[in-house]
Amino acid sequence: MINVPKGTKDILPSESYKWQFIEQTARDVAKAFNVSEIRTPTFEHTEVFSRGVGESTDIVNKEMYTFNDKGGRSITLKPEGTAGVARAFVENGLVSSALPVKVYYLTQCFRYERPQAGRLREFHQFGIEMLGSNAPNIDAETILLAKTLLDKLGVTGYTLYINSIGCKECRAKYHAALKEYLSENLDKLCNLCKDRYVKNPMRILDCKNPDCKEITKGAPKILDYICDDCKNHFEKVKSLLTIAGVPFEVDAGIVRGLDYYTKTVFEFVSNNIGAQGTICGGGRYDGLISQLGGADVPGVGFALGIERLLLLMENIGVDIPNFNKVKLYLAPMGDSESEKAFELATALRTQGIICEFDHMNRGIKAQFKYADKIGAKFVGVIGSSELEKGVIKLKEMATGIETEVAFNDLIEFAVNN
Repeated sequence: MINVPKGTKDILPSESYKWQFIEQTARDVAKAFNVSEIRTPTFEHTEVFSRGVGESTDIVNKEMYTFNDKGGRSITLKPEGTAGVARAFVENGLVSSALPVKVYYLTQCFRYERPQAGRLREFHQFGIEMLGSNAPNIDAETILLAKTLLDKLGVTGYTLYINSIGCKECRAKYHAALKEYLSENLDKLCNLCKDRYVKNPMRILDCKNPDCKEITKGAPKILDYICDDCKNHFEKVKSLLTIAGVPFEVDAGIVRGLDYYTKTVFEFVSNNIGAQGTICGGGRYDGLISQLGGADVPGVGFALGIERLLLLMENIGVDIPNFNKVKLYLAPMGDSESEKAFELATALRTQGIICEFDHMNRGIKAQFKYADKIGAKFVGVIGSSELEKGVIKLKEMATGIETEVAFNDLIEFAVNN
């Protein structure tokens, strides 16, 4: 038997309705915020991620699925969604369209890391990118969209943490102060953080190594170094979130894991999915478009992992509705009756009513058993007498109540019941 590759998972029909519910809810929330869908390729030129995500990140250093294609070009399966959207924005000249450009994506991503609950090598993200505005109200709107989605899905018990990591200018001052603080313990940092010390010392604050976490406990706080413009931007974001009734906590330790972030960063964190509790994270990235060869266009966005979200919803007992259940199972008792069942099923399906009928030449008792197994709400028996009278005998499976309905009235009955 050939198994699925390590770190991947089949999504079976018994589970796919949960994914559909999340995806449809995400689409509906995005629509309410006037956010349109974008679809980018599954793989990109590696440079998109090395330049966009950042050479010093774990993703680029250790986790990307990169290979040379038959033309000798370095290709990478997308490890996250933002860089590909930024590339599409530049390549397709969207800077000339009505700004801001507000897009969402539902996409597969790929990272080579140790598989664990809610973290796979092939995983799925819902993401939002809003490009073209540097106004703090679009930061607040992006955060509000994420909160709205979580609330619509029935997620509770999470905390929103926000921070500002400043702009390029004020962050340079912070880097200097942070490097001075870390220099005394440089030899005690992990090998990766020793490299980060040179390339991007702020990333050390995001390290999960216990020794590094202990060293950075007393590190200077970025909020003490941000310039007046960044400080005013952050204060406005906080004010707007307060106006919108969004509770939050300021956490000066949040830096996010990707190099492209500037100013506002945020995370929605839950204690119900283990130690890695972040279910949604994002922020502002004002330099990303220019890094990929475009104009100096600001942006803000977030990504939410669907596997982790499903794990959280399961852990807190969210009841996910299954809108794919069979409304009506037609149980014919002979060849002529089977033809009638086919005719009725065709008519019902054209009206969007989920129905099924026998394909296995089962006896009537076995058909009822099958209908119960697939969760059919009603079973309609068609025997020779029903065929002659032009009626169908319906039984509601949950109550046992039986009703006789004319063939011509079956669609109306199914719609109203």
